[in-house]
Amino acid sequence: MTVHRIGSHTKTSGGLAKAALPYVDAAGSETLQVYVSNSRGWALPAGDPKQDTLFRDGIGERDLPAYIHASLLVNLGSPTALTVERSLATLEHALLRGKAIGATAVVYHAGSSVDEEHAEKAMHQLHEQLLPLLDRAAADGLPKLLVEPSAGGGRSLASKVQDLTAYLAAVDQHPWLGVCFDTCHAWAAGHDLATPGGMTATLDELVAATGPGRLQLIHANDSKDECGSTRDRHETIGKGKIGSAPFAELFRHPAAAGVPIIVETPSVEHEGHAADIALLKGLREDR
Repeated sequence: MTVHRIGSHTKTSGGLAKAALPYVDAAGSETLQVYVSNSRGWALPAGDPKQDTLFRDGIGERDLPAYIHASLLVNLGSPTALTVERSLATLEHALLRGKAIGATAVVYHAGSSVDEEHAEKAMHQLHEQLLPLLDRAAADGLPKLLVEPSAGGGRSLASKVQDLTAYLAAVDQHPWLGVCFDTCHAWAAGHDLATPGGMTATLDELVAATGPGRLQLIHANDSKDECGSTRDRHETIGKGKIGSAPFAELFRHPAAAGVPIIVETPSVEHEGHAADIALLKGLREDR
């Protein structure tokens, strides 16, 4: 039986290894996700080589797959040329930092065309801008990129899992592009995960849209808001509108077998994440 590794988004303030490694130990993480730049800024810090080495060695000793989440500002579909330029630079920076710290992949949001008139051109931008970056990453042995569908609204390039068909087609089904499935985003975009069978149906639709093996990371988050709200407000698992039962259903789906799971729920220090990780581990054992 393939075991899902379960962990959380992990703090890095004060030093990548110095902050992240004690955090994963305290939270009981089996995998982790970090930022390597400001989550809401364009600055691209070089990183500390000593901390990079300590982090890489630390996750190796613990056998922890690590993931990077790129800045939330990344939008390759933007009608603003400077935003697209900065988005590409941010993704390239994250990929290079990922190689330096031993990360498996870089997650980024699918983005938006912002207005309807730009929708067709936005998909063309994906082809022209993202495809060369995927080629370089594959050729240089950099981490993979994982596109994360959004919570919907604002002319999203991908929010419903069915939208991933066109998104992947825009980059010629490039093998270096995987998918990160966020349960709160899917719920906000209109996938009813709370109804019995809803999680199964949504993952079935994801596989139909992307083909097998494309799902490579899961963000497990409950939601403060109703299904279809297009609002991305995470809640502690089991205390939101989704509830805990759909996550048990997720563990039983073949498409999710062995796919690492990251919680991005509210947390004071590590306590909230530790509780959600423990809950998910319990569901994993009960499947």
